[in-house]
Amino acid sequence: MHYFGQFESRERIPDILSGRLHPSEDPLWQMSGAADRQEYSEWSFHICGMACLKMLLAQWRNVIIPTIELTKQCREFGGYTISEDGSIKGLIYRPFVAFIADRFGLEAEVKEHVPIEEIYHLLGQGYVYMASVHPSIRTPEVTPPKQGGHLVYVFDKDDQHQEIIFHNPSGDTAHSQENVHATLDVFSRFYANRGILIKVSS
Repeated sequence: MHYFGQFESRERIPDILSGRLHPSEDPLWQMSGAADRQEYSEWSFHICGMACLKMLLAQWRNVIIPTIELTKQCREFGGYTISEDGSIKGLIYRPFVAFIADRFGLEAEVKEHVPIEEIYHLLGQGYVYMASVHPSIRTPEVTPPKQGGHLVYVFDKDDQHQEIIFHNPSGDTAHSQENVHATLDVFSRFYANRGILIKVSS
């Protein structure tokens, strides 16, 4: 199972998140598809959704496309917008759904006001889910200040323990990045009851 972070150097993610390392100093920035360090720095904090898509495409289409390249393609469909003050808005869900349908033939739908229990039953039946969670899900013992704001790639479940399994593009340890297991109760504390359900197989 492929794991990709929204920052190219997965072992440097804790340094970037803490501010000890500026994204422009990520030694692997060029792998992102960015034109230069500045473009990488401007976008890397906003592309958790593109990292999720990159993992999905690697798993289900056997293709690896750099995150910034995916971001540029998604922008053509309105999946990201830049305001007059230069701030980035996105991922915007419905344009993203149109983007992956057009470019990759993926059938997807926006889910809102949907508990994780409903998604749980679809996992393992040809569906994966990009779930909106609070980024502090990397430390599940904490109480998040709110729900949502970050996307993780939910791709499987463990029926024996009633857990979902996901990759977190901004996990700050190996344990919080890849094949993360969470009970439905724990996940729900961070989950905003919205996301993008994607059909990957029949």
